Amino acid sequence: MENIALIESFSEFKDDKLIDRVTLMAILEDVFRNALKKKYGSDDNFDIIINPDKGDMEIWRRRVIVADDDLDLENEEITLTEARKIEADFEIGEEVSEEVKLIDLGRRAILALRQNLISKIHEHDNTNLYKQFKDLIGEIYTAEVHHVRPRVVILIDDEGNEIVLPKEKQIPSDFFRKGDNVRGIIESVELKGNKPQIIMSRTADKFLEKLFEQEIPEVFDGLIMIKNVVRIPGEKAKVAVDSYDDRIDPVGACVGMKGSRIHGIVRELGNENIDVINYTTNLQLYITRALSPAKVSSVKIDEEKKRAEVFLKLEEVSKAIGRGGHNIKLAGLLTGYELDVIREGAAIEEDDVELTEFSDEIDGWVIDEFAKIGLDTARSVLNQDVADLVRRTDLEEETILEVIRILKEEFQD
Repeated sequence: MENIALIESFSEFKDDKLIDRVTLMAILEDVFRNALKKKYGSDDNFDIIINPDKGDMEIWRRRVIVADDDLDLENEEITLTEARKIEADFEIGEEVSEEVKLIDLGRRAILALRQNLISKIHEHDNTNLYKQFKDLIGEIYTAEVHHVRPRVVILIDDEGNEIVLPKEKQIPSDFFRKGDNVRGIIESVELKGNKPQIIMSRTADKFLEKLFEQEIPEVFDGLIMIKNVVRIPGEKAKVAVDSYDDRIDPVGACVGMKGSRIHGIVRELGNENIDVINYTTNLQLYITRALSPAKVSSVKIDEEKKRAEVFLKLEEVSKAIGRGGHNIKLAGLLTGYELDVIREGAAIEEDDVELTEFSDEIDGWVIDEFAKIGLDTARSVLNQDVADLVRRTDLEEETILEVIRILKEEFQD
């Protein structure tokens, strides 16, 4: 096979791999030089001339003429007799340039060349793919479901790139079928061997932030700023927004008339409940807004400990805590403060006892779990349904039943 014919067959990769011809020729030269090193021990005395426009190539071997009795020939040397087969008037000490045909390397070497070329092109593609998706980290991306597995969904984009959506990066209510289009953010790109693994996430806070940018023009244009986003994926989220322009109501612009603007985002996130609040540097006011829809009576802040006592009327406590404790948890994450709910004006009944009095029998962290949902006395716990306590705290049913047993013994005594 002549050089030009082999180059043309290699050039098939240009179209298949969307690789430009100049890059392909550079890879070709590297591959051929490796083959020459393997056969001759060195490629220093070889010139490779590649014409990317015509797609052809020449290989020339340069050698110095030595006497016929020089039996220890180097790669860079040729005997006088062999040199005069190329040109009759050569003399010792002159340099001979001779074209090397690829067929001279042998069929096995040519097959190895092709395999090496494929490997180099894949390596080039993987490097470019890694760089391409590294630049897309934190951006929304859409791809089609190719395969659904128990712990991962495999997606394919328009260019045939494989993207991985792990189970833990999916919203709990997500359900995918082959052919579905899926949106998420590119969260990371990891090298697995030489192949980049592209990880998508739908649970990241950044995904909600980018959805706001994509769906709400004022956010996209920079008129409204997203100051902070916190989520419990599929359940609830809080987004703090601000605007330098006093004429713009950032919350109203984000939510829209009767929730028209935010409805698409809520639907994308599996009906995740989204609270949008006005950001402020006034910490007390920020905490008060973060606990919406509860109406807070007052806030006492300990900046050193990053804690705040939030005083609420009895009927507002359950709103502040929220279903499953989600509201107060997200309010704490949004503001960066641990929030303790204090029931305002709730006098302890004459025969009631504060939970802290049981610290010798009940672990402190268990008492804290009850305090987080506004239960700080024995009777306030005993008046609750066990199943509701399990749902609203991070406590096991067995632990709650043991606490109730201890508290009941107090009143029996």
